[in-house]
Amino acid sequence: MTARDGPQDRYKAVWLIFFILGLGTLLPWNFFMTAREYFIGRLADAENISQVSNQSTGAALSHSYLQSMFDNFMTLCAMVPLLVFTCLNSFIHQRIPQQIRILGSLVAIGLVFLITAVMVKVAMEPLPFFVFTMISIVFINSFGAILQSSLFGLAGLLPANYTAPIMSGQGLAGIFAALAMIFSIAIGAQQPESFIGYFTTACGAILLAILSYILLPRTDFFRYYSMKDKTEYHVYNAELETKRDLIKKDELNGMEQNNSKIIPVHSPDEKSSVISIFKKLWLMAVSVCAVFTVTIGVFPAITAKVHTSLGEENEWGLYFIPVSCFLMFNVFDWAGRSLTALFTWPGKDSYLLPLLVFLRVVFIPLFMLCNVQPRNYLPVIFSHDAWYIIFMIFFSISNGYLASLCMCFGPKKVLAHEAETAGAVMAFFLALGLALGAAISFLFQILV
Repeated sequence: MTARDGPQDRYKAVWLIFFILGLGTLLPWNFFMTAREYFIGRLADAENISQVSNQSTGAALSHSYLQSMFDNFMTLCAMVPLLVFTCLNSFIHQRIPQQIRILGSLVAIGLVFLITAVMVKVAMEPLPFFVFTMISIVFINSFGAILQSSLFGLAGLLPANYTAPIMSGQGLAGIFAALAMIFSIAIGAQQPESFIGYFTTACGAILLAILSYILLPRTDFFRYYSMKDKTEYHVYNAELETKRDLIKKDELNGMEQNNSKIIPVHSPDEKSSVISIFKKLWLMAVSVCAVFTVTIGVFPAITAKVHTSLGEENEWGLYFIPVSCFLMFNVFDWAGRSLTALFTWPGKDSYLLPLLVFLRVVFIPLFMLCNVQPRNYLPVIFSHDAWYIIFMIFFSISNGYLASLCMCFGPKKVLAHEAETAGAVMAFFLALGLALGAAISFLFQILV
């Protein structure tokens, strides 16, 4: 049975469902990251109060440290749990049904985010508030790791272009969060209480993702591909038994000749090891890891600290980071991810792909030489806003395009029955890149 014999994805329903699920995986995290001014603002307010009240200098310094390193700790608390739980999911995805993994994760993320939104009304001292925020980020990204890895594994059962909607949905999550923050600034809603609605919006997206996933098994297209491997194996085994009666055993030699095409003989129940699968796709796995190591190494820990050349007192100063950093990154990252639906150059066996990935390292010094404040060592070479915006455009579009190519090609370099495990392995290396980037962001912060 070939793909042509199967049902069509009517109205692109399955594509849209995977798009919504991709949106649901990263929307909570993006809402946290984009609202950095809210979190830092609460710490700053507490610091000012402590200074006015003539509290100890040590306390003030402590609060100042929490503000200056908030982006680094936020990223670290997001990416390390993402790596740990993605690693666990790579080995347990065959033991726990994917329905439990996906639905359970979505429900858990929604609940944690709802609690976080309610806590906006609770007055807290800087350190407890900082700890609570980091714990919330840890929980959201832990469940997000299981959800993301499971989704990529599920998409690995479908044609290659069905990984793209997950990546595109994740990209749109950042755009949605950035626009919500810009709208909040525009209407002057910068009081902490106003962020209840801002954060709760993410809960609505999670609910939509849950409903979409429930509808997924009802589509003929998804049922066909999710059962396709088992059906093909059963048919193949039946044909093989007949051929064994007609062909000598020594002529089989582990292979069958069918219409001049060599078909490997393997059992549908045969489970390949994670190591053997990794050997087939290691280049794609290392490449996607490198893409996100570079990206998270500077975004947002370095990029969000760049100051506009027009001065902070200018109205553009309020919008500079939400627009030039978060909105532009997510728009062009989403554009890069979406381009893979139109073409996939270079090919999955081309060494040009890892070369392009390696060349992205140049963005690290470029951003560090922008007007990052505060700074202690490096000079400011690219002080004008235009340089920062140009770097951000190429940085983000290359991130989305190259990462999507790697995630699409990885599961296609293995056999059909290994595709889901391959998707989980690729998700692990994606998370590894995020964690490595979060770790080295501290180094880049010190070097600036």
